[in-house]
Amino acid sequence: MDMKLIATVFATIFLAELGDKTQLATLLFAAREGSSLLTIFIAASSALIASTAIGVLAGAVVSNYVDPRYLSYIAGGAFILVGVWTIWQA
Repeated sequence: MDMKLIATVFATIFLAELGDKTQLATLLFAAREGSSLLTIFIAASSALIASTAIGVLAGAVVSNYVDPRYLSYIAGGAFILVGVWTIWQA
């Protein structure tokens, strides 16, 4: 296993997920009175694992047809467009 890759992916995804709507939704479920925190943790973790699996599989399939370097350019451009759109809406 490539520990540098593990650390890079972990740090990137961890920072990207902090304070996003998924974390806030999970916080709201946990704040409900009588909620089972273990059940919420398992359900939220399972959902994140499933969505991550879709991303990994999609990336593996797309990389067979498109050079990963170009995928990086496309992803970067998409993040910039989302940022500009978000600022524009604000």
